Amino acid sequence: MRLLRCNDTGEFSLSEVFANDETIPPYAILSHTWLEDAQEPTFEDLTKGTGRAKLGYKKLQFCGEQAYYDGLQYFWVDTCCINKSNFAELSQAINSMFRWYRNAARCYVYLSDFKDRCIVDGLRSPWDSELGRSKWFTRGWTLQELLAPRSLEFFSYDGIRLGDRSSLREQIKQITGVPVSALQGTRLSQFSADERFLWMERRQTKRPEDKVYSMLGILDVEIPLYYGEGAGNAAKRVQEVIDKREICLRDLRLTDPYDDKKRIENTKGGLLVDSYRWVLQNPDFQQWRDNSQSRLLWIKGDPGKGKTMVLCGIINELSASLAKTAHLCYFFCQATDSRINGATAVLRGLLFMLLSQQPSLIAHLRKKHDRTGKVLFEDANAWVALCDIFTDIVQDPSIEIAYFFIDALDECIIDLPRLLDLIVQTSSASSQVKWIMSSRNWPDIEERLERAGDKVRLSLELNADSVSAAVRSYIEHKVSQLARDKKYNDQMQRAVLDYLQTNANDTFLWAALVCQNLNQMSQVNIVKKLEAFPPGLDSLYNQMIQRINKSNDVDICRRVLATVAVVYRPVTLQELTSLVEELDGMAEELGLVRDIVDLCGSLLTIRDGTIYFVHQSAKDFLLREALDVIFPSGSKVVHYTVFFRSLLAMSATLQRDVYRLSALGCSIEQTKQPNPDPLAASWYLCIYWIDHLCDWSSDSLIFDASVLKNGGIVDSFIRKKYLYWLEALSLYRTMSKGVVSMSRLEALIKERAAASSTMEVVRDARRFITYHKSAIESSPLQAYGALLFSPTRSVIRALFKDEEPQGIVIKPGMQEQWSSCLSTLEGHSNSVWSVAFSHDSTRLASASYDRTVKVWDAHSGECLQTVDVEKVLDHISFDSSGNYLNTDGGVVSVSAQSTTTPASVSAETRIAQYQGIALDRACTWITYNSQNLLKLPSEYRPSCSKVLGNVIALGVGNGRVWMCEVGRNMS
Repeated sequence: MRLLRCNDTGEFSLSEVFANDETIPPYAILSHTWLEDAQEPTFEDLTKGTGRAKLGYKKLQFCGEQAYYDGLQYFWVDTCCINKSNFAELSQAINSMFRWYRNAARCYVYLSDFKDRCIVDGLRSPWDSELGRSKWFTRGWTLQELLAPRSLEFFSYDGIRLGDRSSLREQIKQITGVPVSALQGTRLSQFSADERFLWMERRQTKRPEDKVYSMLGILDVEIPLYYGEGAGNAAKRVQEVIDKREICLRDLRLTDPYDDKKRIENTKGGLLVDSYRWVLQNPDFQQWRDNSQSRLLWIKGDPGKGKTMVLCGIINELSASLAKTAHLCYFFCQATDSRINGATAVLRGLLFMLLSQQPSLIAHLRKKHDRTGKVLFEDANAWVALCDIFTDIVQDPSIEIAYFFIDALDECIIDLPRLLDLIVQTSSASSQVKWIMSSRNWPDIEERLERAGDKVRLSLELNADSVSAAVRSYIEHKVSQLARDKKYNDQMQRAVLDYLQTNANDTFLWAALVCQNLNQMSQVNIVKKLEAFPPGLDSLYNQMIQRINKSNDVDICRRVLATVAVVYRPVTLQELTSLVEELDGMAEELGLVRDIVDLCGSLLTIRDGTIYFVHQSAKDFLLREALDVIFPSGSKVVHYTVFFRSLLAMSATLQRDVYRLSALGCSIEQTKQPNPDPLAASWYLCIYWIDHLCDWSSDSLIFDASVLKNGGIVDSFIRKKYLYWLEALSLYRTMSKGVVSMSRLEALIKERAAASSTMEVVRDARRFITYHKSAIESSPLQAYGALLFSPTRSVIRALFKDEEPQGIVIKPGMQEQWSSCLSTLEGHSNSVWSVAFSHDSTRLASASYDRTVKVWDAHSGECLQTVDVEKVLDHISFDSSGNYLNTDGGVVSVSAQSTTTPASVSAETRIAQYQGIALDRACTWITYNSQNLLKLPSEYRPSCSKVLGNVIALGVGNGRVWMCEVGRNMS
């Protein structure tokens, strides 16, 4: 797009071509009817500085002066801003014209045949009837110029303002037949294609094809232009695009979220404005709404707190204020409905709403749909395909601002992590996209959303007063309905109202369920009947506990509740069988385990095989009011039980190559979880056993230090199962957590059993995982290859001597002791020039010649953040807050929270295949027959190498030369 600019002498000049919409400055645009071609200034006139004598030059002067008056430096006129001798440019301009008019800050309609008349403010009747005679209302191209702009003003030949599209809407409707709603900004996609074609019926164009081409923007269709094909053929091609678009949308549709929203609101008895009005004044919501950098809002709260009603209310409010300038797309997850309880379903619903509003974006979908049909949305690769399509769409320069709403993320039970990753990715990748979601207070969701940059949380629990007022209004509304339907007298109505407001505990769900039950009861003894409902959730929970205490299964219920109460994340049914003694051997009988969990009343719920408290307040109640019931010996004893049973279960389960990967260099990306998974019951145990040990040890009255001494269960586990545990951590992708855990274990033993020989084993084990973390987390079986690069006197190497890969010899041998290098942090692609610790010693920053700054967790070695900088930084240091780095290139903002950016995916490269021993191209792996064999620690990576038979010699930058020999019996 080119623009005109008026200089100080009144001359017009053309700008350079703006490559995309984001670089185009604010501009005005002219809508007019053309004079004879010879009288219109052209692109050539403007480039040569000619054309001032042409009659049409007056229109350019008017547009430039009016734009200047409105504070705009640039303006656009079709006669001279398009090089019509360049057909490719002309074709692109015609397909872009509607968007250019829509994006203009101002559009001026210049009615050259509406000359000076007696126009007096407030006295329009003398000229209203003349307006419809203007040629402008009869031309084909001016229809899109009437509909597309957000600001449209009408001017006479003499530059007198006649009004705007809003003030003249009734006259324009009478003249054109275009509905007032379309003139007021209702999306054109809400009108059928046939209806839009009717608006063109009485208009004329100079070329027959232009009667169709001038409709492209109105129909949101893009086609190549073939002048000479005739209007019939052009219309046929447009109709083919529309038909294919409709088929694509029909196949995409799984549910219509618009209908789902209406159904949900009706189910809840209608949407009460007072139940959500408070959120519109909430600072967190306003920050998300008004700040262009705040692109993700997470509304979180416990069940029954009104999250769905809040979201519906926000949708309604934004629909009223933004529907003409932005897309609103929403989806309501529901766990009990298999159609709408998965990530793919969510994406289909959001895309259906978005593409229905901006049909031109369907081109991204049709690229694959035209080849595959409906199966695109239904086969095993549906998520992958739709994810790519969605990402392309939100990054399309033509997309208008889009607001995406997802209700009840916690009820998306299929592929929720994938959905959360997509949300985080797109919220930071596109400035045109904003997300708002609701869910329960689930740690898994929070962990995923932590990766988003400019996110805002709105916690219902932190807005208790507002929620309480909303619940009171809701109860008043529901009781009023009850009184009317059930013929309550004033005394009954007041009694019900008082009881509900007293016992609801600010929970919509409780109030709604009580009202639903009351609606099925007669009014006789209604006050007495109210006593059947436990007053508030705590009373309900207490009733459940009493019921458990009186049952025959009280012991196992207590143990299950105690275990679920102390774990650091919700455990699966299979994991629970490893943690509760009474469930031993029941990992294959999950139906029975489920029945046992169900015995715990309604305190626990099971979703997708994972056990949760039905409500956060249920867990709070147990820990606050029922400690003596579920923790008769205290919660620390339960921590010990979890720790002890974790070691027992892992000792029985963990073994070398548990997933049968075979290849020593098999990468974690190539690893597939087998079905059944031999580690399914051990995931939680592997990750958290040390945390439970530390929690138990914090109570000195019950802690038994013998578990940490020589021959104790910790010592025995490390000596016999340590490498198998590291393999499992790699398979779980939790090596960083393992590093932290081993540091905690070493600190615990140093404090409680420093004289024990276990200290030597654990210290060596901690050095082993720290030094070899990078290799093991990239390839699980490198836990065994790492033995070859460990010191000859390493305790772990000696204990697991039989696990060393056979047939591989490293010469000269390793040094006897661990070096002073604690760990190597890998990630920079070039030399590191400066490093700095944060003042609290928890983070390390590094600046590299690759022009990035990385922030690392000083304990685990995990990369927390990567920041691109414009120059190589020689000096960096943390400021006292830890939020900024002072550098020789200025101040760099860094986050104290993890914002690790996913690695970019590069195109697949064909790698040369070698037989025998070799190095990979990055010089980080020794390969054998082109398969990764040993990952080299950083100080062993060569600057040169040579192969002779089955021996590879490597020269290292520190002056060391070493060799690796692979025998025929290598394994």
